[in-house]
Amino acid sequence: MLYFARWKVVLIALLVILGAMFTVPNFFTREEVASWPEWVPGRQLVLGLDLQGGAYLLYEVDRESYQKKRLQSLVGEIRNALRKSEPRIGYTGLGVKGDDSVELRLRDTARIADARERLKDLVNPLDASLFSGSQVNEFSFDISDDGQVRFAFSEEGLAQRIHSVVDQSIEVIRRRVDQLGTTEPSIQRQGENRILVEAPGLDDPEHLKTLIGQTAQMTFHLVNVNANVQQAIQTRPPAGGLLVYSTDDPPVLYLIEEEPLLTGEDLDDSQATFDQRSNEPVVTFRFNTAGARKFAKVTKQNVGRPFAIVLDNEVISAPVIREPILGGSGQISGNFTVESANDLSILLRAGALPAQLTIVQERTVGPSLGADSVEAGKIASLVGIFAVAIFMIMAYGLFGILADVALFVNMVLIFGALSFLGATLTLPGIAGIVLTVGMAVDANVLIYERIREESRNGRSVVSSLDAGFSRALGTILDANITTLIAAVILFYLGSGPIRGFAVTLAIGIVTTVFSAFTFTRFLVSLWLRGRRPSKLPI
Repeated sequence: MLYFARWKVVLIALLVILGAMFTVPNFFTREEVASWPEWVPGRQLVLGLDLQGGAYLLYEVDRESYQKKRLQSLVGEIRNALRKSEPRIGYTGLGVKGDDSVELRLRDTARIADARERLKDLVNPLDASLFSGSQVNEFSFDISDDGQVRFAFSEEGLAQRIHSVVDQSIEVIRRRVDQLGTTEPSIQRQGENRILVEAPGLDDPEHLKTLIGQTAQMTFHLVNVNANVQQAIQTRPPAGGLLVYSTDDPPVLYLIEEEPLLTGEDLDDSQATFDQRSNEPVVTFRFNTAGARKFAKVTKQNVGRPFAIVLDNEVISAPVIREPILGGSGQISGNFTVESANDLSILLRAGALPAQLTIVQERTVGPSLGADSVEAGKIASLVGIFAVAIFMIMAYGLFGILADVALFVNMVLIFGALSFLGATLTLPGIAGIVLTVGMAVDANVLIYERIREESRNGRSVVSSLDAGFSRALGTILDANITTLIAAVILFYLGSGPIRGFAVTLAIGIVTTVFSAFTFTRFLVSLWLRGRRPSKLPI
């Protein structure tokens, strides 16, 4: 038990050296670390929101606006299904009823079977339910004998769609925030329909709110130049027409075709740049292959007509198509500043949010509060380590010093592992590290007390040491595995600070088993081989 093969010695030394190499960069500034050779580890611990300061935003998916938007989309799908295929099926009263259904009435009850066949796929089958295993439809669908048709959200279908919307929103927000260049933003789900965004080190939360909160639904429409806009205001827009204001000051009212010719999904890239003629900030965009083909076809057929670029139901630009645009790229000009042009390009690159988000809670943590927390955490850690080290020396003498050396190695390995993983260190994470200090020497206490007991029973020095380490191992593993299970559960079921605590605790448990058992046993074997004592110094 006290014998170490050469390969084991090399492995232990290599592990400790690697831990030290990944820990050292945390004692230098980012600029100094950036100047090091590439082969030298340069990752540093990332301070969380409570230590570094920054923005804390809790968003909620606007369920009502999503349902309204989805039902309006369903209205268009139903219209297409009944009208585009020959022979057409006549109907009346098609529209959204309440906040959860779409209804219409067929004019000819003899066409009920045909209508049912055309509309049955619009229930939108989703993935099978996790618990029931049966097929889940987004909508329920019913046609009565008198020709009344009703689509309504199913409870399971709506819940699954909202879950999917939150997942999509998280990805879009992550792409937007990443392009701001903030330090390790944390974006995660909270509950069924909420998203938590933490951006440590960000000193302009209002900018972040603006960037995240904008839905960024971009569509491209032809402007209706034949109809009278004033008449459309006084009466109603013509069929297939839509009145939309521009972002100009004062705003200009446009009558556009309701059906978009292209959407933001057809875009491949977007960049903020400057117009070569006017030197004003503009946003250039490039369509993907399919979008480029559609854009070329539209511009060929509509030379001389205005082409409205609509962002979240506002016209941001309405240039006239001077000539066919075959290259699949274009330019959005307007009253942009450098910042607004850059923000728009970020929104277009990141994609549109599938639903509107509302802020439930917002908080800005100042760096001074974070500095106080860091200082308090340092003091708590140093006091805890110092107190434990003194106790171990007083209780176990030389072996207590060996335990303290192992404790120091344990701290090095913890910080090295956190740096290697790019983990975010939070105040609860510091608490997890301080807790690990006590747990680390707890394993040493178990080993040393077992060695004492074996020595009192008349065993020799070597036999007592060997029995102490071997018989205490089972107890150490049992205690640490149960704590590790608790840490894993905290990580998967918790969020935010709870996860930070769970990560440091789990890493601390793994490094504790290594340092308190393997590394301490290695130090004891070196001492035993060098001194060959006749009596244990415990």
